[in-house]
Amino acid sequence: MVFNATTPSLYDEMYPGQDFGSLSWLEQQWVHWYVSIGNPVIATGLMSFLLHEIVYFGRAIPWIIIDSMPYFRRWKLQPKKVPTAAEQWECTRTVLFSHFTIELPLIWLFHPTAEALGMSTYQVPFPSLKTMAPQVFLFFFFEDFFHFVAHQALHTGVLYKHIHKIHHKYSAPFGLAAEYAHPAEVFILGAGTILGPLIYCFFTRSLHIVTVYLWIVLRLFQAIDAHSGYDFPWSLHNIVPFWSGAEHHDFHHMAFTNNFSTSFRWWDRIFGTDNKYREYRARVKAAKKAMKNASADDIRKFEENLMNEVEAEGIIAEKEAESRGTFGAKTVKVQ
Repeated sequence: MVFNATTPSLYDEMYPGQDFGSLSWLEQQWVHWYVSIGNPVIATGLMSFLLHEIVYFGRAIPWIIIDSMPYFRRWKLQPKKVPTAAEQWECTRTVLFSHFTIELPLIWLFHPTAEALGMSTYQVPFPSLKTMAPQVFLFFFFEDFFHFVAHQALHTGVLYKHIHKIHHKYSAPFGLAAEYAHPAEVFILGAGTILGPLIYCFFTRSLHIVTVYLWIVLRLFQAIDAHSGYDFPWSLHNIVPFWSGAEHHDFHHMAFTNNFSTSFRWWDRIFGTDNKYREYRARVKAAKKAMKNASADDIRKFEENLMNEVEAEGIIAEKEAESRGTFGAKTVKVQ
């Protein structure tokens, strides 16, 4: 990389005494980005928003392609419910509206907030992977518990009826629907993603925004994959048993209740909010064992009937949630 000699003051001002020759190629591009734009707030805001959009839609596109190919139905959790092109487009429009009206302003405010808390942004070199890995795990842990609590709150009374119900439009979710939600929900649940890094930075004064970007990329992959509607033999939860994945979250959309966490299964297991899910999996496992000599059609029909039964129970549970007041108390109609 050749640094622009016509703007030496910016290099000297932002990177005094920096040996640019010792930087990696990516770190040099990082420096060039910030110096070329000349304003760290704009540079960070633009890069953050572009990163989010490119990763979100870039990760969702493969699932759109998979949904269009009948070959993959064998791994679809609810094979009878494949999103149509119209549903995909309607979802995309809603997601984009939320991205530009809610997420963009918040992302733009992130740089000054982060710097005020001591976060490194334009600085180089980057932290090592050894430094970033435990920080990212801590953010996963924090967000998972935050989401577990906030998500259950969104399933009560007016919070569900006027906010979270939008996200439950699809009882069989698909990748693009990961951020298909009311703007208020985007703000509430999104807080769990960004509060972890900000709180960590406040107490340690030792965090680089590159670590936050790595966390955001992994979080987006997790959210989109969890809503994909597919469970492959190589899916992560089949390798790491406590990972949630699509198999865990798909049941939440189908049954309306249970499985409120995002990344890990342990909070639902500890607090018993996966009881119906575990009963469902046990019934499927027992039926497959008992029907080992049955035809593929008979097994498929049994699974479809069981899914319909669970979804019917979910519709009842949804109506009950809507009938409850602000704090979960059941409302009483005055005649």
